[in-house]
Amino acid sequence: MRLRSVVADLVVADRCAGCAVPGGAWCRSCAGSLGALVPVGGGGLPPAYAVGHYRGAARRAVLAYKERGRRALAAPLGVALSRALLALSRAGPVAGVPPGGAAPGQGCPAPRPFVLVPAPSRPAAARRRGGQHMVPVAEACAAALRAAGITATVARALRVHRRARDSVGLDAAARAANLAGRVRAVPRRSPPPGSHVVLLDDVITTGATATACVAALGRVGVSVTAVLALTTAE
Repeated sequence: MRLRSVVADLVVADRCAGCAVPGGAWCRSCAGSLGALVPVGGGGLPPAYAVGHYRGAARRAVLAYKERGRRALAAPLGVALSRALLALSRAGPVAGVPPGGAAPGQGCPAPRPFVLVPAPSRPAAARRRGGQHMVPVAEACAAALRAAGITATVARALRVHRRARDSVGLDAAARAANLAGRVRAVPRRSPPPGSHVVLLDDVITTGATATACVAALGRVGVSVTAVLALTTAE
């Protein structure tokens, strides 16, 4: 039975998480499902975007990575986020310029590095998944940005109190109440002043998690430039 399980895992690992086509964890066709730049609404948030909608291949990839241990997906998911950040820096929002207000060719000023802050999971969820799942994605994103000549680091500057419960099935108000006071900054890991601080998450559903994360960083004097998620449920 153990051998059968190992073989099954190897077969799954060699298939695309989006469409199950053999040949790797994430095929070129499904990569297009994370190639958009979708503005996400949310009161009180800095500019927020997703690179895809939480459906189809994108949804299957997020779930495979997050809940089924397909850790090879961290690299392509991180690359998708890096491409979005590069596009945003050229367009203005990440560079601190209102959308449409950047001069042609104007991008993110080189002296200001990106600091990527992964949204944290509850401790129980992180233990079940083998760690904070957004950290490897953030690290892959930072590596892709550095390969493009942009300074980028990852700051694990947030944590969630163990008393927060699973948000699945909760409405917007209940999600906000669940996280109120339970997302906390880790001051010793705070991004340095003058950085482009970008909060990274997997899914924006109601915006409650992003709002709580931005507020927690704000309480220690860290301003978030943008929120970027893999997908949005809107």
